[in-house]
Amino acid sequence: MGRRRFVGMAAVAAGVAATSHGFAADLIEMPFENGTRELVRYPQKRPLIRLTARPPQLETPMSVFNESLLTPNDAFFVRYHLAGSPPAQELLSDGVFTLSVAGSVERPLELKVAELKSRFEVSEVVAVNQCSGNGRGLFVPRVPGGQSGNGAMGCARWRGVRLADVLKAAGMKAGAKQVLFDGMDKPPTGTIPDFVKVLEADQALDPDILLATEMNGEPLPWLNGFPLRLVVPGHYGTYWIKHLHRIMVLDEAFQGYWMDPAYRIPDDPCAHVAPGSKPRRTVPISRFNVRSFITSLAAGSVVREGEMVRVRGIAFDGGAGIREVVFSEDEGRNWRRAELSPEIGRFGFREWTLGWKPVGKGERILWARATNRLGESQPLEPLWNPAGYMRNVVEPVKVRIS
Repeated sequence: MGRRRFVGMAAVAAGVAATSHGFAADLIEMPFENGTRELVRYPQKRPLIRLTARPPQLETPMSVFNESLLTPNDAFFVRYHLAGSPPAQELLSDGVFTLSVAGSVERPLELKVAELKSRFEVSEVVAVNQCSGNGRGLFVPRVPGGQSGNGAMGCARWRGVRLADVLKAAGMKAGAKQVLFDGMDKPPTGTIPDFVKVLEADQALDPDILLATEMNGEPLPWLNGFPLRLVVPGHYGTYWIKHLHRIMVLDEAFQGYWMDPAYRIPDDPCAHVAPGSKPRRTVPISRFNVRSFITSLAAGSVVREGEMVRVRGIAFDGGAGIREVVFSEDEGRNWRRAELSPEIGRFGFREWTLGWKPVGKGERILWARATNRLGESQPLEPLWNPAGYMRNVVEPVKVRIS
Protein backbone atom coordinates (compact mmCIF):
# COMPACT_ATOMS: atom_id res chain seq x y z
CA MET A 1 0.00 0.00 0.00
CA GLY A 2 1.42 3.41 -0.96
CA ARG A 3 2.18 5.99 1.71
CA ARG A 4 -0.67 8.31 0.71
CA ARG A 5 -3.20 5.50 0.71
CA PHE A 6 -1.88 4.35 4.06
CA VAL A 7 -2.33 7.86 5.43
CA GLY A 8 -5.93 7.86 4.27
CA MET A 9 -6.75 4.54 5.85
CA ALA A 10 -4.90 5.50 9.03
CA ALA A 11 -7.13 8.56 9.34
CA VAL A 12 -10.23 6.38 9.08
CA ALA A 13 -8.81 4.01 11.67
CA ALA A 14 -8.07 6.92 14.00
CA GLY A 15 -11.67 8.02 13.73
CA VAL A 16 -12.84 4.75 15.28
CA ALA A 17 -9.91 4.06 17.59
CA ALA A 18 -12.05 4.57 20.66
CA THR A 19 -14.07 1.47 19.85
CA SER A 20 -11.00 -0.73 19.85
CA HIS A 21 -8.80 0.73 22.58
CA GLY A 22 -10.56 0.40 25.87
CA PHE A 23 -13.94 1.94 25.14
CA ALA A 24 -16.96 -0.32 24.70
CA ALA A 25 -18.81 0.27 21.44
CA ASP A 26 -22.59 0.46 21.49
CA LEU A 27 -24.20 -2.50 19.79
CA ILE A 28 -27.32 -2.76 17.68
CA GLU A 29 -29.25 -5.89 16.73
CA MET A 30 -30.26 -6.08 13.09
CA PRO A 31 -33.42 -8.06 12.24
CA PHE A 32 -31.66 -11.14 10.87
CA GLU A 33 -29.41 -13.99 11.99
CA ASN A 34 -25.88 -12.97 13.09
CA GLY A 35 -27.05 -9.37 13.01
CA THR A 36 -25.13 -7.91 15.95
CA ARG A 37 -23.38 -4.74 14.75
CA GLU A 38 -21.29 -1.99 16.32
CA LEU A 39 -22.27 1.66 16.25
CA VAL A 40 -19.06 3.53 15.42
CA ARG A 41 -18.07 7.13 14.76
CA TYR A 42 -16.00 7.88 11.66
CA PRO A 43 -14.67 11.31 10.57
CA GLN A 44 -17.54 13.77 9.94
CA LYS A 45 -20.06 11.11 11.01
CA ARG A 46 -22.25 10.48 14.04
CA PRO A 47 -22.31 6.86 15.30
CA LEU A 48 -23.46 4.67 12.42
CA ILE A 49 -23.91 0.92 11.98
CA ARG A 50 -20.67 -0.63 10.78
CA LEU A 51 -21.01 -3.49 8.32
CA THR A 52 -17.31 -3.73 7.47
CA ALA A 53 -14.20 -1.78 8.45
CA ARG A 54 -12.05 -2.34 5.36
CA PRO A 55 -13.37 -0.87 3.22
CA PRO A 56 -15.69 1.23 5.40
CA GLN A 57 -19.35 0.34 5.00
CA LEU A 58 -21.65 2.25 7.34
CA GLU A 59 -25.43 2.01 7.52
CA THR A 60 -27.82 4.68 8.73
CA PRO A 61 -30.00 3.74 11.74
CA MET A 62 -33.65 3.72 10.66
CA SER A 63 -34.54 6.24 13.39
CA VAL A 64 -32.68 8.91 11.38
CA PHE A 65 -35.30 8.76 8.64
CA ASN A 66 -37.89 10.00 11.10
CA GLU A 67 -35.91 13.20 11.75
CA SER A 68 -36.42 14.88 8.37
CA LEU A 69 -36.83 14.13 4.68
CA LEU A 70 -33.26 15.24 3.98
CA THR A 71 -30.80 12.83 5.60
CA PRO A 72 -28.17 14.76 7.58
CA ASN A 73 -24.68 14.57 6.11
CA ASP A 74 -23.25 13.13 9.32
CA ALA A 75 -25.82 10.31 9.21
CA PHE A 76 -25.59 9.49 5.50
CA PHE A 77 -24.62 5.90 4.71
CA VAL A 78 -21.17 4.98 3.36
CA ARG A 79 -20.39 2.29 0.80
CA TYR A 80 -17.01 1.45 -0.72
CA HIS A 81 -16.00 -1.62 -2.71
CA LEU A 82 -12.20 -1.63 -2.56
CA ALA A 83 -10.09 -2.28 0.53
CA GLY A 84 -7.78 0.64 -0.30
CA SER A 85 -10.62 3.12 0.18
CA PRO A 86 -11.19 5.94 0.85
CA PRO A 87 -8.44 7.91 -0.91
CA ALA A 88 -6.19 10.00 1.32
CA GLN A 89 -7.51 13.50 1.90
CA GLU A 90 -4.26 15.08 0.66
CA LEU A 91 -5.00 13.64 -2.80
CA LEU A 92 -8.34 15.44 -2.81
CA SER A 93 -7.11 18.95 -1.98
CA ASP A 94 -7.75 21.91 -4.26
CA GLY A 95 -4.15 22.07 -5.42
CA VAL A 96 -3.95 18.37 -6.34
CA PHE A 97 -7.38 17.09 -7.43
CA THR A 98 -8.26 17.40 -11.12
CA LEU A 99 -11.13 16.10 -13.24
CA SER A 100 -10.17 14.95 -16.73
CA VAL A 101 -12.60 14.50 -19.63
CA ALA A 102 -11.13 12.61 -22.57
CA GLY A 103 -11.77 9.87 -25.11
CA SER A 104 -14.16 10.39 -28.00
CA VAL A 105 -14.34 14.18 -27.59
CA GLU A 106 -13.22 17.15 -29.69
CA ARG A 107 -11.73 19.13 -26.79
CA PRO A 108 -10.28 17.12 -23.86
CA LEU A 109 -10.61 18.95 -20.54
CA GLU A 110 -8.56 19.17 -17.35
CA LEU A 111 -10.54 20.99 -14.67
CA LYS A 112 -10.06 21.92 -11.05
CA VAL A 113 -13.21 21.94 -8.91
CA ALA A 114 -13.07 25.74 -8.73
CA GLU A 115 -13.02 25.88 -12.54
CA LEU A 116 -16.08 23.63 -12.73
CA LYS A 117 -17.97 25.97 -10.42
CA SER A 118 -16.95 29.13 -12.26
CA ARG A 119 -17.25 27.88 -15.82
CA PHE A 120 -20.57 26.01 -15.73
CA GLU A 121 -24.07 26.86 -14.56
CA VAL A 122 -24.83 25.60 -11.07
CA SER A 123 -27.73 23.15 -10.72
CA GLU A 124 -29.22 21.11 -7.92
CA VAL A 125 -31.50 18.14 -7.41
CA VAL A 126 -33.08 16.45 -4.40
CA ALA A 127 -32.51 12.73 -4.82
CA VAL A 128 -32.29 9.47 -2.92
CA ASN A 129 -29.04 7.55 -3.08
CA GLN A 130 -29.68 3.88 -2.31
CA CYS A 131 -27.29 0.94 -2.30
CA SER A 132 -28.32 -1.85 -4.68
CA GLY A 133 -28.08 -4.28 -1.75
CA ASN A 134 -30.17 -2.23 0.66
CA GLY A 135 -32.00 -4.85 2.76
CA ARG A 136 -29.78 -7.73 1.59
CA GLY A 137 -29.46 -9.12 5.12
CA LEU A 138 -33.22 -9.77 5.11
CA PHE A 139 -33.17 -12.11 2.09
CA VAL A 140 -34.27 -15.71 2.70
CA PRO A 141 -32.44 -17.85 1.73
CA ARG A 142 -29.45 -15.69 2.67
CA VAL A 143 -27.18 -14.43 -0.10
CA PRO A 144 -23.50 -13.36 -0.04
CA GLY A 145 -22.45 -9.72 0.15
CA GLY A 146 -22.79 -6.90 2.66
CA GLN A 147 -25.53 -7.91 5.10
CA SER A 148 -27.32 -4.60 5.49
CA GLY A 149 -30.69 -3.78 6.94
CA ASN A 150 -32.77 -1.10 5.25
CA GLY A 151 -30.53 1.84 6.17
CA ALA A 152 -28.20 1.81 3.16
CA MET A 153 -30.04 4.80 1.70
CA GLY A 154 -30.38 8.53 2.18
CA CYS A 155 -31.94 11.60 0.60
CA ALA A 156 -30.02 14.84 0.07
CA ARG A 157 -30.06 18.09 -1.86
CA TRP A 158 -27.16 17.73 -4.28
CA ARG A 159 -25.57 20.79 -5.86
CA GLY A 160 -23.04 20.99 -8.65
CA VAL A 161 -22.92 21.26 -12.44
CA ARG A 162 -24.71 19.27 -15.10
CA LEU A 163 -22.73 16.41 -16.58
CA ALA A 164 -24.35 17.23 -19.93
CA ASP A 165 -22.86 20.74 -19.90
CA VAL A 166 -19.36 19.38 -19.28
CA LEU A 167 -19.70 16.78 -22.05
CA LYS A 168 -20.96 19.43 -24.48
CA ALA A 169 -18.02 21.69 -23.58
CA ALA A 170 -15.69 18.78 -24.33
CA GLY A 171 -17.44 18.20 -27.66
CA MET A 172 -18.65 14.63 -27.22
CA LYS A 173 -18.52 13.09 -30.68
CA ALA A 174 -21.67 11.96 -32.47
CA GLY A 175 -20.60 8.32 -32.61
CA ALA A 176 -20.06 8.00 -28.86
CA LYS A 177 -21.73 4.96 -27.32
CA GLN A 178 -20.99 5.12 -23.58
CA VAL A 179 -19.41 7.34 -20.95
CA LEU A 180 -17.10 5.82 -18.33
CA PHE A 181 -16.63 7.23 -14.82
CA ASP A 182 -13.68 6.51 -12.55
CA GLY A 183 -13.14 7.59 -8.96
CA MET A 184 -9.99 7.78 -6.86
CA ASP A 185 -10.94 4.82 -4.64
CA LYS A 186 -8.35 2.48 -6.11
CA PRO A 187 -7.81 -1.25 -5.48
CA PRO A 188 -4.98 -2.14 -3.07
CA THR A 189 -3.38 -4.51 -5.59
CA GLY A 190 -3.20 -4.80 -9.35
CA THR A 191 -5.11 -8.08 -9.38
CA ILE A 192 -8.39 -6.40 -8.36
CA PRO A 193 -10.31 -4.49 -11.04
CA ASP A 194 -10.68 -0.76 -10.53
CA PHE A 195 -14.23 0.33 -9.70
CA VAL A 196 -15.54 2.06 -12.82
CA LYS A 197 -19.06 2.37 -14.21
CA VAL A 198 -20.59 3.44 -17.52
CA LEU A 199 -23.75 5.16 -18.70
CA GLU A 200 -25.11 5.08 -22.21
CA ALA A 201 -24.12 8.21 -24.11
CA ASP A 202 -27.67 9.52 -24.50
CA GLN A 203 -28.38 8.89 -20.82
CA ALA A 204 -25.28 10.85 -19.82
CA LEU A 205 -26.89 13.94 -21.40
CA ASP A 206 -29.83 13.78 -18.98
CA PRO A 207 -29.95 17.26 -17.36
CA ASP A 208 -30.75 15.76 -13.95
CA ILE A 209 -27.35 14.03 -13.73
CA LEU A 210 -24.87 16.15 -11.80
CA LEU A 211 -21.21 16.39 -10.98
CA ALA A 212 -21.90 17.32 -7.37
CA THR A 213 -19.63 19.27 -5.04
CA GLU A 214 -22.17 19.94 -2.29
CA MET A 215 -24.65 17.95 -0.24
CA ASN A 216 -27.36 19.65 1.82
CA GLY A 217 -25.66 23.03 1.45
CA GLU A 218 -22.20 21.88 2.56
CA PRO A 219 -19.15 20.41 0.80
CA LEU A 220 -19.42 16.67 0.29
CA PRO A 221 -18.17 14.71 3.32
CA TRP A 222 -14.93 12.85 2.75
CA LEU A 223 -16.64 9.46 2.99
CA ASN A 224 -19.42 10.50 0.61
CA GLY A 225 -17.20 11.45 -2.31
CA PHE A 226 -15.40 14.74 -1.60
CA PRO A 227 -14.62 16.80 -3.58
CA LEU A 228 -16.70 15.57 -6.55
CA ARG A 229 -19.14 12.77 -7.15
CA LEU A 230 -21.52 11.66 -9.86
CA VAL A 231 -25.21 11.96 -8.95
CA VAL A 232 -27.56 9.82 -11.06
CA PRO A 233 -31.07 10.47 -9.70
CA GLY A 234 -33.41 7.50 -9.61
CA HIS A 235 -30.58 5.00 -10.11
CA TYR A 236 -28.87 2.75 -7.62
CA GLY A 237 -25.75 3.99 -5.86
CA THR A 238 -23.40 1.77 -7.85
CA TYR A 239 -23.49 4.49 -10.54
CA TRP A 240 -22.87 7.37 -8.11
CA ILE A 241 -19.08 7.33 -8.45
CA LYS A 242 -17.30 9.01 -5.52
CA HIS A 243 -14.11 11.12 -5.74
CA LEU A 244 -14.75 11.33 -9.50
CA HIS A 245 -11.54 12.31 -11.30
CA ARG A 246 -11.82 10.76 -14.78
CA ILE A 247 -14.56 10.78 -17.42
CA MET A 248 -13.85 8.84 -20.61
CA VAL A 249 -16.19 8.99 -23.61
CA LEU A 250 -16.17 5.64 -25.42
CA ASP A 251 -17.00 4.86 -29.04
CA GLU A 252 -17.59 1.19 -28.25
CA ALA A 253 -19.30 -0.75 -25.47
CA PHE A 254 -17.23 -1.09 -22.30
CA GLN A 255 -16.30 -4.56 -21.06
CA GLY A 256 -15.40 -4.62 -17.38
CA TYR A 257 -16.04 -6.50 -14.14
CA TRP A 258 -18.21 -3.90 -12.41
CA MET A 259 -20.69 -3.88 -15.31
CA ASP A 260 -20.52 -7.59 -16.12
CA PRO A 261 -20.63 -9.91 -14.19
CA ALA A 262 -21.10 -7.54 -11.22
CA TYR A 263 -24.28 -5.57 -10.57
CA ARG A 264 -26.50 -7.66 -12.80
CA ILE A 265 -30.10 -8.61 -12.13
CA PRO A 266 -32.36 -11.28 -13.65
CA ASP A 267 -33.79 -10.17 -16.98
CA ASP A 268 -37.31 -10.27 -15.65
CA PRO A 269 -39.87 -7.49 -14.98
CA CYS A 270 -39.48 -8.03 -11.22
CA ALA A 271 -35.73 -8.87 -11.22
CA HIS A 272 -36.29 -12.17 -9.45
CA VAL A 273 -35.93 -15.92 -9.76
CA ALA A 274 -37.05 -18.83 -7.61
CA PRO A 275 -35.12 -18.89 -4.31
CA GLY A 276 -31.86 -20.81 -4.69
CA SER A 277 -31.89 -20.80 -8.49
CA LYS A 278 -29.88 -18.85 -11.07
CA PRO A 279 -31.21 -16.57 -13.80
CA ARG A 280 -30.86 -17.61 -17.43
CA ARG A 281 -30.23 -14.03 -18.57
CA THR A 282 -29.17 -10.89 -16.72
CA VAL A 283 -29.10 -7.15 -17.39
CA PRO A 284 -27.33 -4.30 -15.57
CA ILE A 285 -29.15 -2.96 -12.54
CA SER A 286 -30.54 0.52 -13.22
CA ARG A 287 -33.52 2.38 -11.73
CA PHE A 288 -35.06 2.06 -8.29
CA ASN A 289 -38.26 0.16 -7.83
CA VAL A 290 -40.96 1.48 -5.44
CA ARG A 291 -40.27 1.43 -1.69
CA SER A 292 -41.92 2.68 1.49
CA PHE A 293 -41.14 2.46 5.19
CA ILE A 294 -42.80 3.19 8.50
CA THR A 295 -40.35 5.45 10.33
CA SER A 296 -42.23 6.66 13.42
CA LEU A 297 -42.63 3.17 14.92
CA ALA A 298 -39.84 0.62 15.22
CA ALA A 299 -40.17 -3.11 15.79
CA GLY A 300 -41.04 -3.66 19.42
CA SER A 301 -42.61 -0.23 19.95
CA VAL A 302 -45.39 -0.08 22.55
CA VAL A 303 -48.52 2.00 21.94
CA ARG A 304 -51.51 2.46 24.21
CA GLU A 305 -54.92 1.10 23.29
CA GLY A 306 -57.42 3.78 22.33
CA GLU A 307 -54.87 6.60 22.05
CA MET A 308 -54.40 8.29 18.69
CA VAL A 309 -50.97 7.61 17.18
CA ARG A 310 -49.54 9.69 14.36
CA VAL A 311 -47.93 7.15 12.05
CA ARG A 312 -45.31 8.58 9.70
CA GLY A 313 -43.16 7.17 6.96
CA ILE A 314 -41.34 7.74 3.69
CA ALA A 315 -41.76 6.47 0.15
CA PHE A 316 -39.77 6.87 -3.07
CA ASP A 317 -39.19 5.41 -6.51
CA GLY A 318 -37.02 5.93 -9.59
CA GLY A 319 -38.49 9.32 -10.49
CA ALA A 320 -42.06 8.72 -11.68
CA GLY A 321 -43.27 10.00 -8.31
CA ILE A 322 -45.40 8.50 -5.55
CA ARG A 323 -49.15 8.47 -6.22
CA GLU A 324 -50.37 6.97 -2.94
CA VAL A 325 -49.40 5.14 0.22
CA VAL A 326 -51.80 2.84 2.04
CA PHE A 327 -51.53 1.51 5.59
CA SER A 328 -52.74 -1.74 7.13
CA GLU A 329 -52.88 -2.79 10.79
CA ASP A 330 -54.06 -6.34 9.98
CA GLU A 331 -51.43 -7.65 7.52
CA GLY A 332 -53.20 -6.49 4.40
CA ARG A 333 -56.79 -7.52 5.03
CA ASN A 334 -57.85 -3.88 5.18
CA TRP A 335 -56.07 -0.76 3.95
CA ARG A 336 -56.40 2.97 4.63
CA ARG A 337 -54.97 5.71 2.45
CA ALA A 338 -52.33 7.92 4.08
CA GLU A 339 -51.91 11.64 3.51
CA LEU A 340 -48.96 12.59 1.31
CA SER A 341 -46.89 15.68 1.99
CA PRO A 342 -45.85 17.92 -0.93
CA GLU A 343 -42.96 16.61 -3.00
CA ILE A 344 -39.49 17.95 -2.26
CA GLY A 345 -38.47 16.58 -5.66
CA ARG A 346 -39.62 13.66 -7.76
CA PHE A 347 -36.43 11.75 -6.92
CA GLY A 348 -36.62 12.42 -3.18
CA PHE A 349 -38.31 10.91 -0.16
CA ARG A 350 -42.06 11.61 0.02
CA GLU A 351 -43.49 11.87 3.51
CA TRP A 352 -46.76 10.16 4.38
CA THR A 353 -48.79 10.33 7.60
CA LEU A 354 -52.06 9.12 9.08
CA GLY A 355 -53.77 8.86 12.44
CA TRP A 356 -54.19 5.40 13.95
CA LYS A 357 -56.20 4.57 17.07
CA PRO A 358 -55.28 0.98 18.07
CA VAL A 359 -58.06 -1.22 19.38
CA GLY A 360 -57.42 -4.44 21.32
CA LYS A 361 -54.33 -5.37 23.28
CA GLY A 362 -51.51 -7.61 22.05
CA GLU A 363 -49.14 -7.72 19.14
CA ARG A 364 -49.98 -6.09 15.82
CA ILE A 365 -48.13 -6.16 12.50
CA LEU A 366 -48.27 -2.91 10.56
CA TRP A 367 -47.75 -2.55 6.82
CA ALA A 368 -47.27 0.41 4.47
CA ARG A 369 -47.44 0.03 0.70
CA ALA A 370 -46.61 2.67 -1.91
CA THR A 371 -47.72 2.97 -5.54
CA ASN A 372 -46.12 5.33 -8.04
CA ARG A 373 -47.69 7.29 -10.89
CA LEU A 374 -46.95 4.46 -13.32
CA GLY A 375 -49.07 2.08 -11.24
CA GLU A 376 -46.03 0.17 -9.95
CA SER A 377 -46.29 -0.99 -6.36
CA GLN A 378 -44.63 -3.23 -3.77
CA PRO A 379 -45.04 -6.99 -3.52
CA LEU A 380 -46.59 -8.43 -0.38
CA GLU A 381 -44.17 -11.39 -0.51
CA PRO A 382 -40.41 -10.87 -0.92
CA LEU A 383 -38.85 -11.45 -4.33
CA TRP A 384 -35.48 -13.22 -4.40
CA ASN A 385 -32.39 -13.00 -6.59
CA PRO A 386 -28.89 -14.43 -5.99
CA ALA A 387 -27.18 -11.04 -5.56
CA GLY A 388 -29.66 -9.70 -3.00
CA TYR A 389 -30.56 -6.61 -5.03
CA MET A 390 -33.66 -4.43 -5.30
CA ARG A 391 -35.56 -5.63 -2.23
CA ASN A 392 -38.85 -3.73 -2.11
CA VAL A 393 -41.30 -5.99 -0.31
CA VAL A 394 -43.82 -4.39 2.06
CA GLU A 395 -41.76 -4.28 5.27
CA PRO A 396 -43.69 -5.39 8.40
CA VAL A 397 -43.33 -3.55 11.70
CA LYS A 398 -44.45 -5.54 14.74
CA VAL A 399 -45.67 -3.41 17.66
CA ARG A 400 -47.40 -4.15 20.95
CA ILE A 401 -50.64 -2.55 22.11
CA SER A 402 -50.87 -2.21 25.90
